[in-house]
Amino acid sequence: MSYTNSSSMNFGSGNVRRTFEFGRTHVVRPKGQHQATIVWLHGLGDNGSSWSQILETLPLPNIKWICPTAPTRPLSTYGGFSSTAWFDAVEISEDAADDWEGLDASAAHIANLLSTEPRNVKLGIGGFSMGAATALHSATCYALGQYGNGNAYPINLSAVVALSGWLPCSRTLKNRIEGSRDGIRRASSFPLFLCHGRGDDVVAYEYGEKSARTLNSAGFRNLSFRSYNGLGHYTIPEETDEVCSWLTANLGLGGFRLN
Repeated sequence: MSYTNSSSMNFGSGNVRRTFEFGRTHVVRPKGQHQATIVWLHGLGDNGSSWSQILETLPLPNIKWICPTAPTRPLSTYGGFSSTAWFDAVEISEDAADDWEGLDASAAHIANLLSTEPRNVKLGIGGFSMGAATALHSATCYALGQYGNGNAYPINLSAVVALSGWLPCSRTLKNRIEGSRDGIRRASSFPLFLCHGRGDDVVAYEYGEKSARTLNSAGFRNLSFRSYNGLGHYTIPEETDEVCSWLTANLGLGGFRLN
């Protein structure tokens, strides 16, 4: 496992610019042939280290995992108290204001982490909870070919996995994709895997299910949604086994084995 230094990004328009200081990035090197690189995003209040330890145990020897740490920022949902978060969330609701600036800054940081990977390696993004929401935002940026602010999205993504998450900026997604011929084409074939526990008391199951429906109706036809009875806001071996199988199939990986 190796570490890279933190980085910062400026985002905004006009005279108002916010600087986002991203924390330490943890890297899990592939144990076999390097066929894919996946950036994995932690949940609210967590860091990249905890997920790197989980990912290191998965039977996926040909994947390199990059586990960044989100900026520490004041959160509306915490009454202004600071926590590691990929964007500011008032609440998990379609009626809540979306932090486009924060989402775009995190999506750009992820794209930057993937930008130096070898050309013959497939690129993906995954995440848990708020990390899953950020991964789904990146998927929509890829399909549209641009961030929410209109800047070009530079990465050729091959897959996105979202566990116990939700789709931010969902109200405008369908119209934005339908207004883009390339967006329709990219969305229709892009592999998405969403998983959610029916017992989730942090991000309600209904939000995860509705996010899958919204993505599908917006044109993401190559989408799989899995639910787990009794599962709360955490992950279990049954879920990670299915993620491993799905990634192997959709990224064309070799060397996969279940213990």
